[in-house]
Amino acid sequence: MSQAVGARRLLPARVAWRTVDIVVLAVVAAVFGAIYWAVGLLQSTSLFGVFPPLAAILNVVFLMAGPLGALIIRRPGAALAAELLAALFEALVSVSWSGSSIIVYGLLEGAAAELGFLLFVYRRWSLEVALLSGALSGAAMALLDVWIYGYYSDFPADQKFAYLGIAMVAGAVIAGGVSWVLVRSLAATGVLAPFAAGRAQHLV
Repeated sequence: MSQAVGARRLLPARVAWRTVDIVVLAVVAAVFGAIYWAVGLLQSTSLFGVFPPLAAILNVVFLMAGPLGALIIRRPGAALAAELLAALFEALVSVSWSGSSIIVYGLLEGAAAELGFLLFVYRRWSLEVALLSGALSGAAMALLDVWIYGYYSDFPADQKFAYLGIAMVAGAVIAGGVSWVLVRSLAATGVLAPFAAGRAQHLV
């Protein structure tokens, strides 16, 4: 009996998805799919000619759907599903990148964002966990950008690792931290009342 109780304590408090969770997930994914498409248009410009690895600061915007979706919905799989669906929406309208690569990005970046919450068994939704989720997603993005797809394969070795470091820091701050602040701001308006994130006074 004690073993069964202990096992239940290791499980996340909320596992089953509700209709409202799915609807909000779809809205988050659609909104960020459009944002990802718009950011993709900016990637073709030379915004970071002084130090090319700084491009990671713009690129981490592509990571925001995962942490944001998880922080709102607070269900296992929310980060992965939000990021992957956003990538699917982007793939439908993108003219800059192949649909298959976009989906791979969404899958791996979403899985990395998911890992940040999984490590705490989906029981902590604090700023620190959001930052971890964003940093892990940033690391996944850098691995794809530099070493798997080779979009920045012409970088010298030091710039490749600089890109990785910047992606992790910017991922933590923008994808994780900004998403956390955004959820708190939305919660203050009452629009997240159907969710634990909206009812909690503190996202902990």
